[in-house]
Amino acid sequence: MNVLNGNIAEVRVNGELSIVRVDVKDHLLSCIVIDTPETADYLVRGGEVKVIFKETEVIIAKGDTQGISLRNKFKGKVVRIDSDILLSKLAIDTPVGTITSIITSNAVKDLGVKLGTEVTAMVKTNELILSR
Repeated sequence: MNVLNGNIAEVRVNGELSIVRVDVKDHLLSCIVIDTPETADYLVRGGEVKVIFKETEVIIAKGDTQGISLRNKFKGKVVRIDSDILLSKLAIDTPVGTITSIITSNAVKDLGVKLGTEVTAMVKTNELILSR
């Protein structure tokens, strides 16, 4: 699991859902929460939270990612690759900390990812979990 510490910067509510923006080292992340400030007392501006997401939910890209709808993007450099026949685990050094991704070994090969490769790690808004 990837775990990042941050502070809630904004909470937007629509019905029973909230879109929460979390500041992690001056990098704003966006996540959907099935709660509101009325039902979850931790959803307050400035509140400390952990942002959690699975390694298997981290998408890797090389090059321009401007035309992609994913909101949570972390540019960084690959610092570790552990590969077997089917899967590879990548560690990416980013401004928010090390992000780990598990993708297919074929994808690593097709993208030409090696140690030191500049990549963008991306996570969909609905894949982030908030915890106190």
